This record gives sequence, structure tokens and C-alpha cells, in this order.
Amino acid sequence: MEREFWDIIPQSYRRRGIGVALTIFLRALLNFVGVATLLPVLMLLLNPEGAKPNGLLDTIRQALGIDSDTNFTIIVCGLALCVILLKNISVIRLYSFERDYIFSLYKHLSKALYATYYRRGLHFIKHSNSTILTRNINSVCLIFVSGYLKPFATILGEGLLLVLVVATLVWFNPIVALLAISVILPIGTLFYLLLRRNINNLGKQENELQRRKSRIVAETFRGYADIEISGAYELMSKRFDEAMNDIISLRKRHATLAMLPQMFTETGLMLGLILFVVVNLILPNKEVALMFGVFAVATIRLIPSLRAIMTNWSTIRFNRFTLDTLKDIEYDNLEDVEYSDTRINFSDSIELRNISFKFDDSDSNTITDFSLSVHKGEHIGIRGASGIGKTTLFNILLGLYRPTSGEIVVDGEILSEANIRSWQNSIGYVPQSVFITEGSILENIVFGHSIDNIDYNRINEVIEVADLKRFIDTLPEGINTKISEQGENLSGGQRQRIGIARALYKNCDILLLDEATSSLDGKTEESINTAIERLSNSNNALTIILIAHRETTLQYCDRIITLE
Repeated sequence: MEREFWDIIPQSYRRRGIGVALTIFLRALLNFVGVATLLPVLMLLLNPEGAKPNGLLDTIRQALGIDSDTNFTIIVCGLALCVILLKNISVIRLYSFERDYIFSLYKHLSKALYATYYRRGLHFIKHSNSTILTRNINSVCLIFVSGYLKPFATILGEGLLLVLVVATLVWFNPIVALLAISVILPIGTLFYLLLRRNINNLGKQENELQRRKSRIVAETFRGYADIEISGAYELMSKRFDEAMNDIISLRKRHATLAMLPQMFTETGLMLGLILFVVVNLILPNKEVALMFGVFAVATIRLIPSLRAIMTNWSTIRFNRFTLDTLKDIEYDNLEDVEYSDTRINFSDSIELRNISFKFDDSDSNTITDFSLSVHKGEHIGIRGASGIGKTTLFNILLGLYRPTSGEIVVDGEILSEANIRSWQNSIGYVPQSVFITEGSILENIVFGHSIDNIDYNRINEVIEVADLKRFIDTLPEGINTKISEQGENLSGGQRQRIGIARALYKNCDILLLDEATSSLDGKTEESINTAIERLSNSNNALTIILIAHRETTLQYCDRIITLE
């Protein structure tokens, strides 16, 4: 087993895997019993008078006291049928352990990768392709368990069965065993040598093509307006067709390769049978006929096992690329975070002391030695040229970025990993583009809070302050009206008002507004500014820090800080 594969499996699943391996071994034994059950029937067919004297069947027949050949044959066939039925029922029951294990692992890996990406933070997410991250979480984890782990389990089971059957053939007749091995070994070796690298490369190529296709689809729908106005749909459609053609070409090659196990095994089986026929023609006797029958029964079960091993091996090689994705899971950082509702009771001031910040992929600081003191109830405006670091400063205040040097002190307490969640519970945040989840207006306002424990008095208050009431009153379902994906059925002003209502529903002590009106028209901006002014007048204890370019948005501020 590859080291990468072993590292991907979490510790608890490794232990459970031992139990699953045991059930695979038991299934192999039961399948072997199914093959062995056919041998008594075969012996009776080849020798209707019963088994040869002093043989096993003859001993059983005498022990049972059965004189009639016909009765004995019927009893043996009936028992064989019962054994086969019980065997199949038991195999299905045992398979449920493997099935449950595989899909439980799928859930665990998908959640672990989801949590890993999330906990790498804002910088990682902003600099990653969301389409690729989504495909990794939703598709690659499923491909790993169904196209890598499950085939591995199948190979293990079929391999055990193959060993048991060959070992029994050696015990029964070494010549038959040697003939079976001479058919199996060259087939497997030739298949491995011919396809080892080819299939692995096909899997990597298809993964990249599937990513490319997913990215084209996402960009097409996300940029519909620009694509339509620019007349670029033909270009996007051409890119989509090219990706699909490449995927289909790879799939055709893989489908052809997938047919090779059947061709190899059937050819080997036929060569073995021809050899037996030749031997029987040269030395015709009942012993050779019996050997031929045993060989036929064995190979009828061995060939499907060999074919399954080769087919599943090629599937594993094709899906090996999943290991490169799943090795990114950071198991040491996946403990469930308890999002408590404790808050820092802000009562005096926020101090930014000599804050500096540099991105990992940057050669220079975005913010250097910045200090600021904000008192409770104060309204602070921040302005500066684009790219100067205003939003970065907000992300530091929000606890989304950690300063390279310096510290943030709230009421004399330094913000750290231990209390950052309590700090964030005290903050309301309205970005330039408010995040809207697919759900009702109510669900978007209480976002992050239980929908089953809503304070409707508080809801009515924040709707009034955010100037949302008139809009909601025009809707047939009012506050329960559903919002489409990304809030496409809302205007810019309505989105911002929902963002303000969401921040206020938290009953926050500090409200951060990051260019919340910069993308709005003049009239809507004035309306939002009026709502903010009304908010500040109604709650003198609320501290507001806002980023804006326009002087009209900053006119309500007690102080204006210019970043240079």
C-alpha cells in the first residue's frame, strides 16, 4: 500500500479498517466455499454411479446409509444449492461493513478537507480558485473512496480468493494448479507492464480537464452580463467544447483499456482449455476428464477474480491523482471549534498599537507601524487611495488577519487566539458587497443565529433602523420572501440594508462599514447614509468605524483618518 494512501486515512479509520479487512477475508472464505461446493456436483455428473470407492463422497454416502445413486445425487445437489444461497446472503451481510466504512470515510474526508480550507483563513480563500476548492471537497473525496479505496478492497478480497483456490488446486492435483498458474501469471504480468503508467497519466489529465470545464461553467454564469454584452459567449462555448472533446478523448482511451482485462483473461482461459483437450485426446481416461472438470470449475471462478483484480487495479491507477489533493488535509488542526456566544463587553477604547502587516507572498508591508485609538461611542472615518491598505486594516480589526507585528488592545486586554471569538461576537460588519445566502430575508438577517430562537422584537427594530420596512411591506410573503442565489433579485441598496440589519441584530458594540455605499448610486447612497445617521443618533454608545472615499459618507464622523 502506498505511503501517501496510508497517511490520508485518519487514525480511527485505520483501526476500523482492520475489522473491515477481516470481513473481506471472511467473504473470500465464503466465496471459496461456494466454489468448493460445485466440486461434489461435478464429480457426480462425471461419475453418475457415485464417487470412486473409498472417496470422500462414497464415505459420506455410506455414513448416511443411502443406496440409491439418484437419491444421493438429488441430496448432494439440494445441499449444494442451500450452501450457495446461505453463502450469498452472508456475503451481502458482510459487505455492509465495507460499504458503511467506505461512505463514513467519504463523509469524514469531505468534512476534513472543507474544514482544512476554511481554517487556512481569508488570505488562502481569496487567493484560491473557488471552483477547484469546491470540486475537491465535493467530487475528489467521493472519487477517492469509490474509485481508489473500494477497488483496493475488491482487489484484496479477490486476491485472497485466488490464493485459496490455487492452494486447493495444489493440494488436489499439482498439475491442474500449475496449469492454472501458467494461465494467470503471464496475463497479470503482461497487463501490469503494458498499462501501469498509461492509466495513471490518463487520470491526472482528466482531473485537470474536469477542473478546467468546471471553471469555464462557473465563469460563464458568474460573468453572464459581461459575456453577453461583449459577445464573448462564442469564445466561452468554444473553450467548453474543447474541454469536453479532450475529456471524451481521454474517456474513450480509458474505455478501450478497460476492455483489455476481459480480452486477456478469456484468451488465457481458452488456451488452458485447448491444452486440456489436447491432453485428453492423447491420454483419454476418466482421471483426465475429472482434472479437466476441476480446472474448468476453478478457472470459471479464477478468471472473473483475475479480471476484477486487473480492472480495479486500473481504476486505482486512474484515480491516483486524488492522493495529491487529500494529502492537504491538516488533521492536527481539525478539532471542532466551539463558537460560544461570550462577548468582550466593550466599555472604553480600542487601541491599535504599532500595527504592521505583510502578506506571505509580498516583499513589502501593506501596513507599517500604524497606531490608532478609538473611544466608545466615537464615529471614525478612514479614507485613502485604492490599494493603500484600508480593507486590510479592517480585516486585522475583524481578526481575519493576524498582524505581523504590533497588537490590538480592547479595554486594556490584548486580542489573541484565546479571545478573538469573543471579540468577533461584539462586532457588526457590513462589507462593500454583502454576502447573501440562498434563503429568506429573515434567514439572511439572523444569519449565524438559530432560526428556531428568533427575537422578533429585535427583528422589527433593526428592520426599522436599516430602512427595510417599506421594501418588505411590498413583498407578498414579507420577511419570509425567498432570496435567489447571491441575492440577484435584490438591488444594491437592499443588499446593503440587509447587511446593516444583520450587523445590528447581533446587538453589536462596534459597527465596521467597509465602503458600504461606494457601489451605489447617489440617491441610494444618500438613503443608506441617512440610515447610518439615524442609527448613530439612536444609539450614542455604538462605536462606528467606516471606510469611504466620498466626503458625503464621512460627514457624520467625529474624526477622519487618512491613510497614506
